[in-house]
Amino acid sequence: MNKKIFLLAGALLFGFTILFAQQSTNNPDEEICNHILTELKQHSEKTTEELVVEAGKLLMNTPYVAHTLETEPEQLVVNLRELDCTTYAENCLALARTAKTRKPSFKHFKNELQLIRYRGGEINGYPSRLHYFSDWILDNAKKGTVKSVSQSIGNIEFDKTINFMSQHPNSYKPLKNNAVFIEALHKQEQQLTKTQLYYIPTEKIETLKHQIKNGDIFGITSTVDGLDITHVGIAVFKGDELYFMHASSKAEKVILSEQTLYDYLANRASVSGIMLARPQ
Repeated sequence: MNKKIFLLAGALLFGFTILFAQQSTNNPDEEICNHILTELKQHSEKTTEELVVEAGKLLMNTPYVAHTLETEPEQLVVNLRELDCTTYAENCLALARTAKTRKPSFKHFKNELQLIRYRGGEINGYPSRLHYFSDWILDNAKKGTVKSVSQSIGNIEFDKTINFMSQHPNSYKPLKNNAVFIEALHKQEQQLTKTQLYYIPTEKIETLKHQIKNGDIFGITSTVDGLDITHVGIAVFKGDELYFMHASSKAEKVILSEQTLYDYLANRASVSGIMLARPQ
C-alpha cells in the first residue's frame, strides 16, 4: 500500500474513532475498542498476526504518551487514546485475539489485555507487570498468546546480565523508597539473566527478513548495561522491504516507519538487533 494512503487511512479512522467515542459514551476507550472490533470483523478470515496489523492501522496517529500505566495501587489500565511502544503492541495483540473469538466484546478485550500484560495474567502489585520485554515474550509464550521465534530464526544467544530497574529505582516512581518492590524485581532479573535468551542481530536482518511475518511483534535489543529491550514495534512488509509500525516518541504518535527495519537499527547507537514474538 502507498505510504501516504496508509497514513491517511489511519488518520481518518483514528479521527472517526475519537469522534465516535466522544459522542457515544462516558467511556471513550470502550467505544474505541468496540469500533475497532467492528472493523476487524471484516477480516475474520485472517490470522491473528494479520489482525494485529489491521488493529495497528486503526490506531495509526494515536498520540504517543509515556507512563500511562503508572497507577497506585497497580491495576489494569485501558487507554486506547494514548500509547507508548509497548502498550501499542499489547493493545494490538489483545484486539486481534479478541476479534478471533466467537463474541468479541470490551470485557473480553480487557481479559486479554490483562493476560498479556501481567505475569501469568494475574495482577499482584507493581512487580507482577511484565516490565522487561524479553520477560514479556517468555511469559506470553508460556500462556500461548505468542510464540517466541528468535531462536528458530536467528539462533544467536543473547547473553547479558539484566538488572537495569533494580539498579535505577529512582527512575521508576513505584520503586522509589520501596524495598519490597525492588527486591521482587531483583529476583525476577536474576531469573531472567539465568534464562537462555536468543535474538536476531542487526547484520542478519536483511538475509533473514523473509522468515519474519507481517504482524510479528519485536523488541529492539539494547547494548546499555542491564537493559534487554529499548523499543517495541510491529513488523509490516511493503513489497519486499521490511518496515514497522510503532508508537514513536520522536513523532509523538503511532506511525509507519520511514526507514526499513534494518536501516532503522543500523543507524542507531546502543542497539544490537531484535527479539521476535509471533502472535497466536
